[in-house]
Amino acid sequence: MNQALAQTAPVDPNTAADAIAANAPETVEQAVRVDPAFVLSKIETWVVGFQQLLPNIVVAIVVFALAFAIGWAIERSFRAWADKHERANLGAVLGSFLKWIVLLFGALLSLTIVIPSLNPGDLLAGLGIGSVAIGFAFKDILQNWLAGLLILIQRPFDVGDQIIVDGFEGTVEWIETRATIIALFDGRRVIIPNASVYSSSVTVNTARPLRRSQYDVGIGYGDDVEAARASILQAVSQVEAVVDDPAPEVIVFDLAASSVNLRVRWWTPSKGYNLVRVQGEVLQGIKQALDAKGIDIPYATQVMLFHDQTEDADGRRDKQREGWPSRPNGRQPRSVRELSEERPGDARSSS
Repeated sequence: MNQALAQTAPVDPNTAADAIAANAPETVEQAVRVDPAFVLSKIETWVVGFQQLLPNIVVAIVVFALAFAIGWAIERSFRAWADKHERANLGAVLGSFLKWIVLLFGALLSLTIVIPSLNPGDLLAGLGIGSVAIGFAFKDILQNWLAGLLILIQRPFDVGDQIIVDGFEGTVEWIETRATIIALFDGRRVIIPNASVYSSSVTVNTARPLRRSQYDVGIGYGDDVEAARASILQAVSQVEAVVDDPAPEVIVFDLAASSVNLRVRWWTPSKGYNLVRVQGEVLQGIKQALDAKGIDIPYATQVMLFHDQTEDADGRRDKQREGWPSRPNGRQPRSVRELSEERPGDARSSS
């Protein structure tokens, strides 16, 4: 009886609500509720940790500043040495490279001071793996940088030299880490990657103090070769840019079909003169000298043979080999021999 009454007794609503709330999951507001004491303890821990690391941080900053000063001093010293030896490009590239090496070493040393548990060997191993990935990603850039460094060290040419590479001819303006900059003679600028420059054939026009030029001049077979040579040598020697040592020379180079070809050679400074203008002055002087001596500069001789001057069958479409177009009146062309028999003295006329 008592058990039945206990089972049928009314339940207190407040008690039931508390039981349900105790068993229900936390709401969003309850989940994100932060205990102020816990937050303050965390901040206090951070502050205490920072105070403990503060001497290490100060030492790390001093070490990195010292590494920066050493790197800057190395770069400035190397640039000064390069400028003294007229190798400013090499000083800019290699000096910057050495500075970044010193800065990287200083950064690693500073990190080990701030974080004593950090192992430099593991960090370098990680950098090694990363450098392989970076090398594959920036292969062309690194290749051009290394080629530029080798060009600056070996010095096959310098800034201001006139070179020919990959079909481009001009003056070298600057050699940077990625490319070689060339100013073309027509006012344009071309930027050639250092890898292409290093692996291609390069002609350096200003590698030596003097540069030889040459030009072939033809005179008639009936003209005096020695007189022509003397006139040409005198004309070439009067040009200001042509040097006396080595002296200009004129040699018989070819007995051509319609002329005796004389090869004229002269030397000029490789820098400081426009060789195209110098050649123009030389050729103008040669032409005027030969004209003054009455020496002929012959044109090329060509011999043209017409059909009616070779054989009797020419002019007859049924016998000749090449054929003639048909005439509107149906008459066939006749040979010069037949025409000369009909009208002597007018053999060149045609029917």
